This record gives sequence, C-alpha cells and structure tokens, in this order.
Amino acid sequence: MTRAGLVAVLVVALIGGALFALEPRLDLTLSHYLFIHVAPGFKAGTVMTVLREAARFVVTLVAAPAFVAVALKLLAPQRAMLIPARAVLLMIASLAIGPGLVSNVILKDHWHRPRPYQVTEFGGALPFVPWWDPRGACATNCSFVAGEPSGAFWTIAAASYAPPPWRAAAYAGAITFGVAVGVLRMAAGGHFASDVLFAGVLTFLVIWLIHALIYRWMAGRLTDAAIERALVSIVRRPQRQNGRD
Repeated sequence: MTRAGLVAVLVVALIGGALFALEPRLDLTLSHYLFIHVAPGFKAGTVMTVLREAARFVVTLVAAPAFVAVALKLLAPQRAMLIPARAVLLMIASLAIGPGLVSNVILKDHWHRPRPYQVTEFGGALPFVPWWDPRGACATNCSFVAGEPSGAFWTIAAASYAPPPWRAAAYAGAITFGVAVGVLRMAAGGHFASDVLFAGVLTFLVIWLIHALIYRWMAGRLTDAAIERALVSIVRRPQRQNGRD
C-alpha cells in the first residue's frame, strides 16, 4: 500500500468522476450496451446467477483465513496465529468498514440513485440521476455505490500480502476481479459504470487508510504481539470473572 498507489487511485477518481459528471449519459450508454444488447444472450439461463454466486464464493474464500485465524486463536490462546495478526486486522477491518459499512450501509441506503433497471430509459418508472446527485427517487438499497463489486475490489487487501515478486500480479488480479464483477452487475441492470468505479475507489481508500494506520501511524503500538494479547484477553476476561463468582 504505497503512496504512489494512493495518488493513482485519486487521479482515477478525479478523472472518472469528472467524466461521468460532465457527460452523465455515458453511464446510460454503457449500461444500455451491457443490459440491453449483451446480457440477453446469456441472461435467459443460469449463467449470470452462477457467476454471481461464484464471485461471492471467491470473496468468502479470500476472507475465510483471517476469520479462521481469529477463531483458532480464541480456542487456543497459547498458540501463535496462523496469519500475522496485523494482516488479520487489516483484512477484517477493511472488509467490515469498506464493503460492509461504507458501501452497503451508509451509501446504498442514503444515496438515492436509482438502479439502471429502475430508470425510465430502461423501462422503469424513476428518472435517471448522475452519480454525484443523492436526491434520486430510489428509497433504499440503491445504485451508488456497487455493493458486490466493493466486496470483489476488497480482495486488494489480501493481494497486498502476496510475496513481493507476485504482488503486482496479485493487485492486477484483484482489480480485474472487481471490474469483472462490476461488469456482471451492469449487465444485470443492477449498477451503472460510475457506481462500479467509485466502489473500487472507496474500497481502496478504506484499505489504504487502515493499512497506513496499522503499519505507519500506529506501528509502535499495533504490533502482531499486541493484537494477539488483545485477542487472548477476550478469552481470559470471562474466565477471571467466572473464577471470582
């Protein structure tokens, strides 16, 4: 998680955000191509559903080792964690805050942008609004930002722990995975391209900030050993209380 990566993502956000703000119908054009022309070719079967479930499974598979490491530490506090504690903290915290809180709780329920299938251009009843306008007519679980692509882009957190010779390829794979899931959701009429773009940007920013907090700003206090001690205290505190009862 370098500063160069942060700058690159901010540049992408600035250019992409400006492009979709100045030419908002670009969102409609891209969605029209995928939703109207491309999707019907395979949408009639189960392919889209299978791909969507497969993407969710991949995210679960990537996240699982961090949760397993915590569970094993709580069950056997005397044993070292299978994964470095700081890596576990980064993965769980960024998943909870990025795709969990920012994308699916704060934005999707309060940024009232209609999804493509809801807008009049694609046979819905709601007017289209650009990405920057939260005053749309969608009530809840709305289009901005894309939730499932946020989860897919979150795999960037796991990619940051790939061995240095493979790290660039891991980042490229995680970003490609996020884009692919975004295209799939666009083809289903669930999201616009700008929803996917900012899902990636916001998820990366959450990962970058938590990484910086753990490894730079609080590196002296948030050590692997300190985090493991905090986990062990979760187990031992009830034991002490039971011993006093």
